[in-house]
Amino acid sequence: MSTNFLEQFGPRDTMEYDVVIVGGGPAGLSAAIKLKQLARLQDKEVSVCVLEKGGELGAHILSGAVMDPIALAELFPDWKELGAPLHTEVSEDRFLVLTEKGSVKTPNWMLPDCFQNHGNYVISLANVVRWLGQQAESLGVEIFPGFPAAEILYHDNGSVKGVATGNMGVTHDGTAGANFQLGMELHARYTLFAEGARGHLGKQLIQKFNLDAQSDPQTYGIGIKELWEISPTRHQAGLVIHTAGWPLATDTYGGSFLYHLENNQVAVGLVVGLSYANPYLSPYEEFQRYKTHPAIRDFFEGGKRISYGARAITAGGLQSLPKLVFPGGALIGCDAGFLNMSRIKGSHAAMKSGMLVAESVFAALGADRSSDELATYPEAFRTSWLHAELHKARNVKPWLSKGLYWGAMMTGIDQIVFKGRAPWTLHHQHADHECLKPAAECEPIAYPKPDGKLTFDRLSSVFISNTNHAEDQPIHLTLKNSEVPVQVNLANYAGPEARYCPAGVYEFVKADDGADRLQINAQNCVHCKTCDIKDPTQNIVWVTPEGGGGPNYPNM
Repeated sequence: MSTNFLEQFGPRDTMEYDVVIVGGGPAGLSAAIKLKQLARLQDKEVSVCVLEKGGELGAHILSGAVMDPIALAELFPDWKELGAPLHTEVSEDRFLVLTEKGSVKTPNWMLPDCFQNHGNYVISLANVVRWLGQQAESLGVEIFPGFPAAEILYHDNGSVKGVATGNMGVTHDGTAGANFQLGMELHARYTLFAEGARGHLGKQLIQKFNLDAQSDPQTYGIGIKELWEISPTRHQAGLVIHTAGWPLATDTYGGSFLYHLENNQVAVGLVVGLSYANPYLSPYEEFQRYKTHPAIRDFFEGGKRISYGARAITAGGLQSLPKLVFPGGALIGCDAGFLNMSRIKGSHAAMKSGMLVAESVFAALGADRSSDELATYPEAFRTSWLHAELHKARNVKPWLSKGLYWGAMMTGIDQIVFKGRAPWTLHHQHADHECLKPAAECEPIAYPKPDGKLTFDRLSSVFISNTNHAEDQPIHLTLKNSEVPVQVNLANYAGPEARYCPAGVYEFVKADDGADRLQINAQNCVHCKTCDIKDPTQNIVWVTPEGGGGPNYPNM
């Protein structure tokens, strides 16, 4: 498509930078900030640009979140004086194992270090990102929100040259509309990719450069979250609650979080591992059920739901990390997969990866290098506290994937007895899309209807995510083969895309002739990437929509 537009409207305008960063999240902004800090210390000039597909910084940022400030303190030792929005220190940890009607609290002395949050903060990561953006701009970083990087550009020798932003004003049928505008090329000596989990361009780079040749398959979870304002009598600032067990079956990996922020707000969510086997499972409906548990529902009595969102997270850990570098650039943050699943924390890891790559890039620029491999970045990672942390956590996800009770026992042994230093490493054997069983081998799951007070349907949830896409643009959820959804997914797996999507994007409807067809409601998409990950035939490919489209999270 872009080739035709280039022939018709080209060439594209070009901008030149020392470093282009794709993605304005914790990793990308930390890399940009660190580069500018290093340049200022040595009185040098480094031009840095950050592209962000959301309409503003933070618009697409969704996380629990309890934040370990270790990386922030390295980047800004005076972060408190600078007003970083970390206002609520964790005051209490609770870990509950839920059955359908009851719960058992695990004594804190039995919890491994990964569930101890003393010194951490309950935050809105979107607001932290907005603050990081202010710091970056004050240092001279150029930030372009609403401009998604849609295409990787390469030099003749195969190294990465930069990226091109998406075309604007393309109509639903793929032609140029009245307001058509050709995308822009951004060329750089090094390009850093920080798109978050299952990045659209990161996925292409991993394939092109065979970056995962020595890695386990990456595995993911989907995190579904709501923000509530609750009664002051039910609010305890800094309270952190995690649960395992119900509503998920004991053979399905997952768990919940309920975090008390400031201003009588709580963040509540459920993470479901996308390696689940039963195609009838709906992560969204499991989350709604979770809120009805007797140990949980009282928090929401008299409360009001404020916002909703969903996002896939990487969960494979150290053994699933791809090679981090390629000629002309690097993967950072969750585009690579640095999240520590055992702690359910990724923001500090993303920030540290951005800082590490910035040091490598700055040294390369100082040596007048360009478009080569940043070998010192993975070397620095291997000697960092981040590598030590991920190495300690490496066996937790594989153990927990073996079932709730056996997995919990073995995780306890791994983390408490061996302290993460067991003389073996367990491996992930399958990608998530390979794990669905045929519907004929599974039991359907009957989910209760939402009551509109504590539990809600998908469309009312999407509404409060402020999701919007230009109405006439091409569908950004593309199919390699349009016949696969009905002939394979519906026939063999009972149409799982209608259940794993947390936004009602996919539904099977009857055509005029009575035949089944897949309807894609792309305007509902919250950019969680679950379909791109879980589709059993990998027939769905998520591509970047027009800039500024998607959710607009105010405080997630």
